[in-house]
Amino acid sequence: MSKIILITGAASGFGRDTAETLAAAGHKVYASMRDVAGRNAEAANALRAKGIGVVELDVADDTSVARGVAQVLSEAGRIDVLVNNAGFASAGVSEAFTADQAKVLFNTNVVGVIRTTKAVLPAMRAAKDGLIINIGSILGRVTFPFFGIYGATKFAVEALTDSYRYELSQLGVDVVLIQPSAYPTNMYSAIQQPADAQVGAAYGEIGAIPGKMFETFMGMFQSENAPNPHDIATAIVSLVDAAKGTRPARTVVGQPFGADAVNAATAPVQQGVIDALGLGFLATIAG
Repeated sequence: MSKIILITGAASGFGRDTAETLAAAGHKVYASMRDVAGRNAEAANALRAKGIGVVELDVADDTSVARGVAQVLSEAGRIDVLVNNAGFASAGVSEAFTADQAKVLFNTNVVGVIRTTKAVLPAMRAAKDGLIINIGSILGRVTFPFFGIYGATKFAVEALTDSYRYELSQLGVDVVLIQPSAYPTNMYSAIQQPADAQVGAAYGEIGAIPGKMFETFMGMFQSENAPNPHDIATAIVSLVDAAKGTRPARTVVGQPFGADAVNAATAPVQQGVIDALGLGFLATIAG
């Protein structure tokens, strides 16, 4: 059955590939992005040429999110699926990032999810149906040194996803999480770097580690066995097509670095928590 799907951050990378893949599978897709008439005009036109709707939407801005979601609802009448994909990464000595840099990162990666989810939920609740797919990261489960601030945003998305899933389960809305590993996308070319270079330099050899890690990732991405970013779109299509009540809460995609083990170990603990609260029924989505 064809669904109406809104994807954030769809100008490039996982978002654009997912938009094109879902559209090819027969769904009506709305790809949202910033600056549709400017720097993303080429991407917007290419998506339109494939029959994909394009929406101006900045997840870091309340008014922009409200306007973009209203546009989709006006044109399509409903939103069956929201893919919260928009976000960016940061890497470097944590102390060398400014508080303002962290605020920008959290405003996009965490508050952005809250904004878009809040905007689509009234229509989904009214329909007693819907699916929200949050794009997290394995770094929301395991920690890489020098990715701490970015990882903190993804740990936050983990908590949000679980809470939304419980709170919305009896209203017919399913909320799940994709946990991608490292993939060759433009995320790395646009990665946030620490603003305080002097602090990084004060770390000496330790401060040079992030650059070496980056070189390792770049080498891996250029090898014959480089991971294929299309894996993410494939996983999302599977979640969209799955029957309500059968979707896994979390899906690791790519090299897990132990995130899959953390998922498996945490699941029964989390179930025990809500059972202890007398709320175990919230773990099962209503039909």
